Parts: sequence; structure tokens; C-alpha cells
Amino acid sequence: MRILVADDHELFLKGLEFILSDLDKDLALVFAKSYTDIFKILEKDTNFNLVLTDLAMPGANWEDGIMHIHNTLPDTPIIILSAVFDKEIVEKTIEIGVSGYVPKTSSNAVILSAVNLVLSGGVYIPPELLNHKLSEDFNEFKQAVELPESKSAEERVKTLTPRQRDVLRCISQGMSNKQIAYNLGLTEGTVKLHVTAILKILNVYNRTGAVMEATKLGVL
Repeated sequence: MRILVADDHELFLKGLEFILSDLDKDLALVFAKSYTDIFKILEKDTNFNLVLTDLAMPGANWEDGIMHIHNTLPDTPIIILSAVFDKEIVEKTIEIGVSGYVPKTSSNAVILSAVNLVLSGGVYIPPELLNHKLSEDFNEFKQAVELPESKSAEERVKTLTPRQRDVLRCISQGMSNKQIAYNLGLTEGTVKLHVTAILKILNVYNRTGAVMEATKLGVL
């Protein structure tokens, strides 16, 4: 596994190196300290499984910088690790195509959990954000995340929204997030939100498990 890690603070980069060392025994990390560094790296190397990057760094406006990374690596998930925590900014990054937004104050376990979720095709949204008024897609995501664990599988599956059922059908046909977005007229970020909600509702960890569980419950 290869991860591009970017932050303009050396100490934080060292901390991430330590945290990520538990992720994979064959892990290879490539470091950058600015958007300029990221762009130079991506001109020569695009073979990454994940990008973990700070938001505010030298070399570019954050929106232009993240857009450039996503356009260069359209199939590679991006996680933002930032001290900036603003609802509008978080929503904007998800719309661009980011797969996760993690506050820098998060524990090591939360960071690793977010990475594993994103690598499974989902989206990580900080719990603090879910306390704010959100767009409809985010609210559907919030409702899924906050579903009581005590509910039975049959009760949980009834909470799938029509849009989530559409996404689930596309998943069962083997479509990627990008293909689902095109097919349903959604942004890729919105599709990722729905995928994460579906995994949570069905209490599974990946897309294959979601299809198997949904078939068992008669949803597909």
C-alpha cells in the first residue's frame, strides 16, 4: 500500500508516520510539505492508494489544490486532516470528491478508523459535524450513523431511503462510485455518503457484504 501524506508541519508528519505504521506491513509513505510538493510528486508518480493531506498549506488555495489532486487521481480516495473545522468547508470538500475529513485533534484510533473506512469505499465525517444543520444528503447520512445498534436487521433495512436503495442496486451491478454518480445524476461525494450509510444500516464492512446482506433481507 502506498500513501501520499502532506502537511507543512514536520512534527505532524512524524506523528502520522507513527500512526500509519500499524495500517499495513508493506506500507510505503511518500511525504510532501506543500501543495507545490504534491503537484511535483504527482507529475512523476500517481501510484497511490490514498492521499492524506492538510487543507491549508503553501503553494495553492485549498480548493484549487484539492481539486487538482482529485482531478489527477480521480480514483484515489483523499482524506483531509485539518485544524480547520467549518461545516461549509467540510461539505465543499466532499462535493469536490474528498472521502474523509478528520480534525487534527482526533485520536490515533479515530484516524486509523477513518482511513480503514475510506479504503473500504466509504466516507468519514466527524461526529461533531453531525450536530449541525446539514444538507439533505448529509442528513440521510447522519440518520444512518445514529441508528441504534439494538434495532434488528429487518428494522434497520426499512430505514434505507429511496436514493440509498438506488445506490445499492447500482452496487449490486458492480458499478464504481464514479459510475453510480453518472448513472444517478449525483456528485461522487454524495455517492460516497450513501455508500457509507448503506454499510452502516446493513451492519457490514464492504460492498460485497452489503449486496449479500441486502439479498438475504429481500432488498435486492
